[in-house]
Amino acid sequence: MAEEFAQGASPRVMPRCRLFIGGAWEDGVETVAVLDKYLGHTCAEAGIPSREQVGRCVAAADRAFRAASLDPHERGAILDRTADLVEARVATLIDILVQEAGFTRRDAAGEIGRCVLTFRLSAEEARRFGGEMVPIEGAPGQKGRIGFTLRVPLGVICAITPFNAPLNTVAHKIGPALAAGNAVIVKPSLHTPMSACALVECLIDAGLPPSLVSVVNGGADVARWLLEEPSVRFYAFTGSTEVGRRIQASAGLRRTQMELGSIAHCILCRDADLDVALPKVINAAYRKAGQVCTSIQVLLVERAILAEVEKRLAAAVAALPWGDPREDGTVVGPVISPAAADRIEAWIEEAVARGARRLAGGARRGSVVSPTLLADVPPGTALGCSEVFGPVMCIAPFDGLAEAIDRVNATPYGLATGIFTKRLDHAIEAARRLEVGGVHINETPSSRVDLMPYGGSKDSGFGREGPHWAVREMSEERMVTLLV
Repeated sequence: MAEEFAQGASPRVMPRCRLFIGGAWEDGVETVAVLDKYLGHTCAEAGIPSREQVGRCVAAADRAFRAASLDPHERGAILDRTADLVEARVATLIDILVQEAGFTRRDAAGEIGRCVLTFRLSAEEARRFGGEMVPIEGAPGQKGRIGFTLRVPLGVICAITPFNAPLNTVAHKIGPALAAGNAVIVKPSLHTPMSACALVECLIDAGLPPSLVSVVNGGADVARWLLEEPSVRFYAFTGSTEVGRRIQASAGLRRTQMELGSIAHCILCRDADLDVALPKVINAAYRKAGQVCTSIQVLLVERAILAEVEKRLAAAVAALPWGDPREDGTVVGPVISPAAADRIEAWIEEAVARGARRLAGGARRGSVVSPTLLADVPPGTALGCSEVFGPVMCIAPFDGLAEAIDRVNATPYGLATGIFTKRLDHAIEAARRLEVGGVHINETPSSRVDLMPYGGSKDSGFGREGPHWAVREMSEERMVTLLV
């Protein structure tokens, strides 16, 4: 289990990420190694459950939900105390994220800060959880009737979370689920189970009744077993579009929230302030080694400023420090696995072999792919039509805003797009026409603030994260009328 984290033990101690079922840590039927993403050695072991343990976990969570007696004030207080504990354990959590996720220390600190905010926002939502009055007497023949809605929790929430935000994405699912009065089961990525275990310890130490939260590690088999459990009322998933389709097909009439794949674009119009825009573009393309759904993969540049943008970005990207995430100055650390690095490198080489220009990058050390900038990427290559999920940005020209918008809309995805322009008419046209879940004017597509609604359209999924909106996804309205 994860007591070592809460007690601030040295990260060199080999932690065991056990299962947390029915309010107690227990072993799985087997273990898998969790690797340090830069050094390559085993840094933890994750327990894998049996089918029986998964069934028992869901049954225990359902019993805990039905027996729960926490009121909204108590739920809010627990979530606030959880935020306090995450803040207090920041040094240990940074060590965990650097090891299991390969984050640089800067990216790890940012992840933890956002996690704290997500729990504080969830605490606010817990305290104001409720319905609204319905003016039923406004209908004919309804004199003397009072109408109002109650918001009620759904029951057991299953959160299936990714490796690229192993604290904050988990918080975005656990926090709203508990704020609404549900029980929640987390299945973290097998790449990053330590973060989830550490977060669950914070919740328990903050006073959450232990049986209201569970952790089961595992891969596709465990996810399938969770989908086979009818007591699970809601599935919150962040991951690939392909896996999202399978989960949605299995969920049937049960509710889901899907945050899926993307090819994120950012539009630089000829009037953009490049001194403001380019540093933001670089950060959005290469933070977390480009392993963010909204990392800029395609930078659309109006042709009048193309040469200047290429020159300035090539120099800036080539100067980015990359390598060991433990070094304070490192900007780009390892991707999640050697296999991912192999794929990213192969995609780059395919694009170059088919005519793309390499403006920066090209080296690799282990699982670290150097920050890479390309131009003239052929549309038929993998980089031209699939999500790279790595430190690679491709520059493409456009001649008018309508052309840029049409190019974004032509992809099957629709998560977020950024646009830099000083023209209000162009900003409004982009906001109205782009088929995405978020349009960020004079910001990049990765300009996510945790209190705003976040989610996509088309093959990027549906439903919204952000505690205010997620609480409503994870609860339902009950209509009540009273004749007096």
